[in-house]
Amino acid sequence: MSTSTTAKVATSAATVPNGDLYQQALARLDAARPHCEIHPETFERLKRPKSMLSVSVPVRMDDGSLRLFEGYRVRHDDTRGPTKGGIRYHPQVDLTEVKALALWMTCKCAVVNIPYGGAKGGISVNPKELSRMELERLSRGFVQQIADFIGPDTDIPAPDVYTNAMVMAWMMDEYSKIRRAKCPAVITGKPLSHGGSKGRDDATGRGAFYCIREMAREGGWKPEQTTVAVQGFGNAGQHVATLLAGDGYKIVAISDSAGGLYCEAGIDVAAACAAKSRGARVPELVDDAKVTRGAQARVVDNAELLALPVDVLAPAALENQITGDNAAKVQARFVVELANGPTTGAADAILFDRGVVVVPDILANAGGVTVSYFEWVQNRSGYYWEASEVHDKLQRIMAREYAAVRSRAEQAKVDLRTAAYAQALSRIGEAVNAQGTSAFFSASARPAASAT
Repeated sequence: MSTSTTAKVATSAATVPNGDLYQQALARLDAARPHCEIHPETFERLKRPKSMLSVSVPVRMDDGSLRLFEGYRVRHDDTRGPTKGGIRYHPQVDLTEVKALALWMTCKCAVVNIPYGGAKGGISVNPKELSRMELERLSRGFVQQIADFIGPDTDIPAPDVYTNAMVMAWMMDEYSKIRRAKCPAVITGKPLSHGGSKGRDDATGRGAFYCIREMAREGGWKPEQTTVAVQGFGNAGQHVATLLAGDGYKIVAISDSAGGLYCEAGIDVAAACAAKSRGARVPELVDDAKVTRGAQARVVDNAELLALPVDVLAPAALENQITGDNAAKVQARFVVELANGPTTGAADAILFDRGVVVVPDILANAGGVTVSYFEWVQNRSGYYWEASEVHDKLQRIMAREYAAVRSRAEQAKVDLRTAAYAQALSRIGEAVNAQGTSAFFSASARPAASAT
């Protein structure tokens, strides 16, 4: 996509402090309002979560001691369907973060037009400090606390940061015990043997990969001449790197929480993934000849990775990575957000002014929730699809919605993020209007026959 097709970027989000994620999210909604026709009631609904739950989860530790962990579940909006969103385990989890993530999920589901609203959950914990048995007790204990808040027709959790298919299997099993019935549709991202969907493991990375393919098709890119840096070499980061490498792209930098690796000649992604699966940290791979293919490499930190001279930057870690302080250092021509909220409003304005195209999180990483929707559909029908069918359905949705967002951006002369939020607001607004707003109910003099 040519960077000259857009002329404006949302500026209201640029004034919100980096730490207030929920206000950042609301500011982006507010900036998109002029570019869609919605009733004011729609925005009023979205400003406040539908419901929030804060719990304390007691866990008996392996040494016999008792620890209490703070957990949260937020259901932001269910106008378009039951709420959907992951559960993350991270020391920085708090209610404000979970509220923002739930709002983003509402928008994300609307952007790709799947019949869900948004939710999110999390526990303030460093899972690396827990034994496997302590992790299971925590996961099951959390479900015991939120069981009346979730359900296949109400709110469907999924994996997120530092949770995985096994954690989801524990949670689904605990919920089923409470309900005294097998309930696979209450959780997505499960193992295949517990009702999971083929194609779910790489769905987030694959969705971003399909967006990049559309961009490459439009721009006439030559993959072998296109360099990529991936910040966050976890599930999503590894999969997008693997898929891009399979298409011929040159992955030159990767990182995890310990730091990063930069190899200008290109990284062997399969070897790097294998090393990570054995427990290696990315900086330790600098001397691994299989990973670097014997070429010169150096250790970089995550801040340095964001400023490397690459064509595509894929932030796939946590929020607030590209900020007003470092956005001017970003050399990539394209930023594809696999993480939720990696770019602040202040950074958006700087990147836009410099001609950097940002494919926003609510579009770029929507492959995960889309295939979670596929899994939920399969659980409820009892009929399961082959991976090729999942991939085909995901590709069609991502290509269709990327084209819709790009078209809206070109017509409104705004950046892709503003266009994506405008698309989400339009779809949510349609659902709100279908149940009546003040424009309908204030017409008291009119006969009510048309409403029956």
